[in-house]
Amino acid sequence: MNFFTNFLNRRGAALLATWRIWRDTLQFAARAIIIACSPSAYNSATRTVVMKQIYFTAVQILPGFTLFAALLSFVLIQIVVTTAAQFGLSDYALEVSMRLLVLELLPLITALFVALRSSSAINTEVALMKINGEIEALESASVDTMRLEFMPRVIGGMISVLALTAVTSVLALILAYLAVYGLQTWSLPDFNRVMGKVFDNAVLVGIILKSTVFGLAVTVIPVAEGLATPRKLFMAPISVLRGMVRLFFALMLIEVASLAFKYI
Repeated sequence: MNFFTNFLNRRGAALLATWRIWRDTLQFAARAIIIACSPSAYNSATRTVVMKQIYFTAVQILPGFTLFAALLSFVLIQIVVTTAAQFGLSDYALEVSMRLLVLELLPLITALFVALRSSSAINTEVALMKINGEIEALESASVDTMRLEFMPRVIGGMISVLALTAVTSVLALILAYLAVYGLQTWSLPDFNRVMGKVFDNAVLVGIILKSTVFGLAVTVIPVAEGLATPRKLFMAPISVLRGMVRLFFALMLIEVASLAFKYI
């Protein structure tokens, strides 16, 4: 009986802690968005942090990630085109390729890539700042850490995910055209017709919205997890691990919700 009671107490405490960290994460996201929408929040310092975040998150990885996305897109497009031809469905190859890559895979892969590249670093940096008392010291000196430290990182991460998604999507469009039509230009009207069918206004808004939410997740969750780190040095790697697990869960949940909204 005591074992069962202790087990329930531990489970209840774990669920309560999980609820609190997700609540704090949502509250932090709301504060960051509200501040980001205020023009007065931007000055030379915040713009510098935003630009640095974009540089380290997107610009530095652009060549390697573009090459990876091109190879992945080329292989998947060739698989779809070949399979469609075998079943006599070549007319649908281009549309299926774009729906698979641009609407679903590329935004998710971009978010995962940025998460591995930058989110763990952001989580580690914020956790160490919390452990070493740097955040409290800044706040004691009347420094608005949300406006000067955290909000610019959120904005930089969102812009990075949107920019990388746009670059890889355009690259996928070019590769799909070459795979289906080859090196000729007289099929552009047919290509434009198919693209107009796939990417109507609602779909474009959905892509931008999903990529924005992905970008919000890959920055907000690591920062919120870092801020929740207890002031003990050994908790830093635990905080990063926990933050990455929560981030992966959030990204998968966003993708599943997007699929359910579009196809169910």
